[in-house]
Amino acid sequence: MRHRHGWHRARRHGFGHAFGLWGGGAPSRFFGPGELRLALLSLLSERPQHGYELMRQLESRSGGLYRASAGSVYPTLQQLEDEGLARSEAVDGKRVYRLSPEGESEVRDEAEAIGRIWRRAERWDEWSGLSGPDVWELARPARQLARAVLRAMARSDRDPDRIEDVRRILERARRDIERLGDEREAREGEAG
Repeated sequence: MRHRHGWHRARRHGFGHAFGLWGGGAPSRFFGPGELRLALLSLLSERPQHGYELMRQLESRSGGLYRASAGSVYPTLQQLEDEGLARSEAVDGKRVYRLSPEGESEVRDEAEAIGRIWRRAERWDEWSGLSGPDVWELARPARQLARAVLRAMARSDRDPDRIEDVRRILERARRDIERLGDEREAREGEAG
């Protein structure tokens, strides 16, 4: 029954949780529990910064798809100070944060987790060019296709023949769509 649970979860929480960008807007959650804290530590390890700079960097590293709010960044910076991992001081009227030696140690200890966060941000950045009315117009049919696939799989009771049929249909659709892109590139190459 696990496959049914996934379908109901996707319906209950919207396809943004199940299918990222095709959920009708930008993905709803970039950071998992504790990851914003690690991302901020990582950014502060590069240089001392004020809160607004950190928010801009988080947005930039996700290709503009993730916009950090002051309501999430500043409390996390306060938490880092409370934990002794960061210190702040007023510079030119702005509160600038820098890592403490304990914070530098935390960045080294969590290097693998921090690397995963920034690799994921790079993947999000790849999606950033896929915006605008023409692209988002395709979100509804893509969601409908995903919904149809989930429904077919929920009704299949893991029937290998049905799973293979759905896979074959999806592969054919993918090839057809890729062929459209290849034809366009060929036409542009001939014109150029």
